[in-house]
Amino acid sequence: MNRHEPVGPAGPQAGSSTATRPDSGTAPGGARPGGPAGTADADGVTAECEDALVAAVVKAIRETGGHAGSVFLRSRDNRSIVLAATCGASPSLLGGWRLIPVNSPIPVAAAYRSGRTVHLADADETARRYPQLAVALPYAFGSASVPVGAGQERLGAMAVVWSAPPGHAGLSRAQLRHLRAIANRLGTALATLRERGAAFDYDGSTVPIEVPAPTAPAVRVGLFDWRLDTGTVSADDELCAIFGLAPGAFDGRADSLAARLHPGDRVSLRATARAAVADGRVLARRLRIRADDGYRTVELWGRVPEAPGEEARSHLVGCVLDAAAGAAAVTAVERLRDGLFSLAPDGRVTYANRSLEELLGVRVGELLGRRPWEVLPWLSDPIYEDRHRAAMVSQQPTTFLVRRPPDRWLAFSLHPDENGVTGRVVPSGPPQSPPEVADPPVGSGRTSVSPGPGSPAPDPPPTAAAPARLGAIYRVLQLGSALTEAVTTGQVCEVVGDQLLPAFGGQHLAIYVIAEHRLHLLFNTGHHDRFLHWLEGKPLDTPLPGTETLAPGVPLFVESRQDLTGAAPARAMEGVGAWAYLPLIASNRPVGTCIIGFDEIHHFTTKDRGILTALSGLIAQALERARLYDTKSALAHGLQTALLPHRLPVLPGIRTTGRYLPGTSEMDIGGDWYDVIPTADGVALVIGDVEGHSVAAAGTMGQLRSAVRAFATAGHSPGDVLAGTNRLLADLGPGLLASCCYIRIEPGTDHAYAVRAGHCPPLLRLADGSTEALELAGGPLLGVDSASTYPQTRLDLPPGSVLALYTDGLVEERGTDIDLGIDQLRAALAHARAADLEELADQLLRKALRSPHRTDDIALLLTAFRPG
Repeated sequence: MNRHEPVGPAGPQAGSSTATRPDSGTAPGGARPGGPAGTADADGVTAECEDALVAAVVKAIRETGGHAGSVFLRSRDNRSIVLAATCGASPSLLGGWRLIPVNSPIPVAAAYRSGRTVHLADADETARRYPQLAVALPYAFGSASVPVGAGQERLGAMAVVWSAPPGHAGLSRAQLRHLRAIANRLGTALATLRERGAAFDYDGSTVPIEVPAPTAPAVRVGLFDWRLDTGTVSADDELCAIFGLAPGAFDGRADSLAARLHPGDRVSLRATARAAVADGRVLARRLRIRADDGYRTVELWGRVPEAPGEEARSHLVGCVLDAAAGAAAVTAVERLRDGLFSLAPDGRVTYANRSLEELLGVRVGELLGRRPWEVLPWLSDPIYEDRHRAAMVSQQPTTFLVRRPPDRWLAFSLHPDENGVTGRVVPSGPPQSPPEVADPPVGSGRTSVSPGPGSPAPDPPPTAAAPARLGAIYRVLQLGSALTEAVTTGQVCEVVGDQLLPAFGGQHLAIYVIAEHRLHLLFNTGHHDRFLHWLEGKPLDTPLPGTETLAPGVPLFVESRQDLTGAAPARAMEGVGAWAYLPLIASNRPVGTCIIGFDEIHHFTTKDRGILTALSGLIAQALERARLYDTKSALAHGLQTALLPHRLPVLPGIRTTGRYLPGTSEMDIGGDWYDVIPTADGVALVIGDVEGHSVAAAGTMGQLRSAVRAFATAGHSPGDVLAGTNRLLADLGPGLLASCCYIRIEPGTDHAYAVRAGHCPPLLRLADGSTEALELAGGPLLGVDSASTYPQTRLDLPPGSVLALYTDGLVEERGTDIDLGIDQLRAALAHARAADLEELADQLLRKALRSPHRTDDIALLLTAFRPG
């Protein structure tokens, strides 16, 4: 053994940082690797998984300069991503985001879903792009989230957080590249471990690995192996430094170390060695080591290895502890009259000086290991817990005033770093104006900081009843914020399923609504397709758990099958171990019931029951609003559908097909239309677009369609058809304008006459595939001037050609010239297969169907001339 290497039991050198592992039978966060539990292979896979997670999250923080990082891996049911490892931030700071539904609108879930990096430079950008996250964590921080995957498979996501005052630039491109590379390496490592038999089961019970942020050690520890029979010592570099020796200068002799001791302790050192041989160990033997300014005291701990033979009994292995700096700091702090304390990242008190006892009126022993807001009723308002969270997440100091009953005011200041918070408490005078709570606006870029001494401060209630904790409040905020974005009943149900099941560990969910005094299934999810199907159609007066909760409006929590009472059928218990029946009450009347099922027995804590009860009210209001919306939307879209042609006429020599795509699933309906009108002397093709999206636009569209039909069938020329329609629109005075293109095909010829009122030019594809935009003479939009005229243009339509009429929703994109869109449509028509007109229409609409940014309606009318 090299005399300067660490000695004793295998392990890292003193001062290095490692993560505490769960028991050896489980993989990180409760994941269970393949192979028999407790085998060496299982332990090895577990250790490698943990090491990969720890190394990745630590390196991510170091490469980006962040103060916290986390890794989320997908759950076994693929509904959620679960916190697997975190560094520099306690999971308790994440509120409700230890288990995140995959469809949640927050950055780390978005990175997992999309496979792309989500970079938010500061709080302002977070508020703009992810308002739900900003509502729950309204602090001055930036973040970057990247997917963790192997090849095309996504296994999870990684996120880092940094302090970001307003205007912070965020991470550089190089830092983002490094972060993605770290995530990719982690994904590859996890995939390789899976191929070796690891099976990762992440769910709501997962306990994440917590890695402390690197910090300077308060206690120095040097390791040694002392050969008592020869007097030689193998020592690590830290022990040499404690004794004031350069590692390369230490000769490995016990006498050289003894020479650095106080003369009175040299004999004590030899006596310690003899006692160790007799007793087998040495506990806290104090020694004085020579220093520049005198001597400092260290402690010697050691033991004789428990092994047979005289040679083993001649060894003393152990360590020397130098806690002088820590002890001196404690002594200095205890002299202060101010109250000082230290909080771990999760808010638990790790140190408090004696002055704090008098200021807070509580013994130090009652504080240690607990959170202040859990011990002191007058600190139990969630706003004070939020101050700690604000300091940790934003890494910016925060101050606030608190009234200790009956009338003593204290000023608190919190100073954070990655490893926790140092707090200071001093007496203060009362605020100069009435107390009030004023949080900064979300996304303001400022941490939540209340005024300092002498300024307005919150007035906490003096009662002993503690309100709900922040995690519960954020859960309600998260679902409430998501429900505000849900418009239809389907969207509301999807949000409820995505949020509730992962949050509470459920496996099944059913939502029933009341119609005609009976329950009807609206939505269900889970791996039991017939979960609670027996409630379908049941009258409200049937004595069943799903109905009996509606009249009193009180939830029913069934923690096991033995607790289930009432007339529920025996098959209701198949495959389900526990239920939560949540009555949905809106405007003081029941609208339905939400039922959550669990595969196993499930204990509902008081907090769980309170949160679910609060959430049921939010769900009921959102569902009632969505049902009303669906009803109105169905009426609006029904009106629009009724105004469009149900089928196009079959005519000799031509084939036609039409398509209509609404620009939105919401109640705003558009005024696009198309029509094919047989006339006495041919056939007319029409397409038009009334401006706006409203019932008025759809109504005007119906009037214009009827007017064009009337003028066309009366035998008017194309120019007169549009002129008459224009006068009618002006006389009606709806305040809306419309564009239109009208083409009359001459019977028995290849000729047609076209007019245009501010509409997009038609496209003509010839039999050889060449395609052009037809430049037609035209007039202004319909409704601009009642005296407008519309000149007509003669067209040649040879056999085998295809004419395309369309509205601007097909070719117009925000920020792009419409001429470019028309040219792209022309190219698509030229290169598409034209043998089948229906297939051709679908091909031309394919890009529009895939676009997530389309907001305008689209009408398309294709006509093939003498196709053969």
